[in-house]
Amino acid sequence: MKVSIIGGGGLVGSCAAFALQTGGIVRNIALLDVNADLAAGQALDLLHGGPSTADQIITSGGYEHIPTSDVVCITAGLRRKPDESRLDLINRNVDLFLTILDSVKSAGLKRDAIVFVVSNPVDVLTYLAAQRLDLPAAQVIGLGTQLDTIRFRSLIAQELKAAPTQVNALILGEHGDSMVPIWSSAAIGSLPLGKFPGWTANTANELFTRTKGSGAEVIKKKGGAGFAVGIAIQDVIESIALDSRRLLPISSVQQGCYGIRDVALSVPTIVGRSGVVDRLEIELWPKEVQGLKRSGQVLRQTVDTVLQRVG
Repeated sequence: MKVSIIGGGGLVGSCAAFALQTGGIVRNIALLDVNADLAAGQALDLLHGGPSTADQIITSGGYEHIPTSDVVCITAGLRRKPDESRLDLINRNVDLFLTILDSVKSAGLKRDAIVFVVSNPVDVLTYLAAQRLDLPAAQVIGLGTQLDTIRFRSLIAQELKAAPTQVNALILGEHGDSMVPIWSSAAIGSLPLGKFPGWTANTANELFTRTKGSGAEVIKKKGGAGFAVGIAIQDVIESIALDSRRLLPISSVQQGCYGIRDVALSVPTIVGRSGVVDRLEIELWPKEVQGLKRSGQVLRQTVDTVLQRVG
């Protein structure tokens, strides 16, 4: 499988490439960036590590890679400021994103290619990509709340001194301020989280608040998130590459799940080689369903504002 990363010279794109390299599943990784020298440098640095990782083809270049790519991962974008919400990025990032989409479309996509949006605000941009590209809607996906979910799980594990890989918890809805924690199914191993020693309602509130602010916290301390988002991207791309049909909270244009339509946000999604294989309407608490619907309304208002501006 070939993955082209647009924005591959930047922090997020290069961390995604490194995660894919160490994962050893993807055969061909191409880094595309407006700064060609930076992308070439990142590709060369990755290439040097190849003998100790996997037998892969790692290159850089431009949109000439798009027609032969199975996954086009778009990470390019302007960074969020520490006190700026992801949705505040909309006016600064939409124009850049539409230019990228036009270039991808002009280059020509494979019929079964997956376009995977990581740039923020990811749900809004995923919706625009689904509208602008000549691909089935299932083949246009966004990272959504996969990153928020692994952040959430890591913080729960740290607080309870539990094994991170045994923590099962989801964040759904918007990758942003209206995200929804799904406590109803949260567990460590097979033990419901509410029954785990030391768990309290205050702990739940504190961990979710920290999860919501995790992106800003990382930006404030080191300038931008890279490692965890690279791993989150790897989770999704490897599920596509292996057609493993993992259940992941990724963003796609909804067609009725939980009564939500015509907006991109994250619901429990089976991810495979065709992109969105299915969406599962798992049982949630009523307040969680209400939160999801509110998240959809918030995003719909933003999408309408964007469409009025860009047409």
